[in-house]
Amino acid sequence: MTTATEFVKISPIAYDEVKKLVAEEDKKGLGLRLSVKGGGCSGLSYDLSFTAEEKGDNVTEKDDFKVYIDVKSMIYLKGMLLDYEGGLQGKGFVFKNPNATSTCGCGESFSVI
Repeated sequence: MTTATEFVKISPIAYDEVKKLVAEEDKKGLGLRLSVKGGGCSGLSYDLSFTAEEKGDNVTEKDDFKVYIDVKSMIYLKGMLLDYEGGLQGKGFVFKNPNATSTCGCGESFSVI
């Protein structure tokens, strides 16, 4: 079985931020779900949430949390880096996706051809 982190990478700063959110927001028992949904200015949008495992998920167990990616999202997220940008101009979590052929100005949606 292929694991989620064979398809996506999580930067050390994003990993630390997820770990912090799990601890602060009482997300124990929930995993980090990375997915793609229809919508947004460019056709597809990223979704990051804390959820329970669902049937058919690709799962990776990290030291402090699990990562879930559904089968449909795997094709769009392959090779993606989840990063985190803080500071005055920071956006929070940032999806750096080599599969995206175009993105909207805010970086929250993308398209592939």
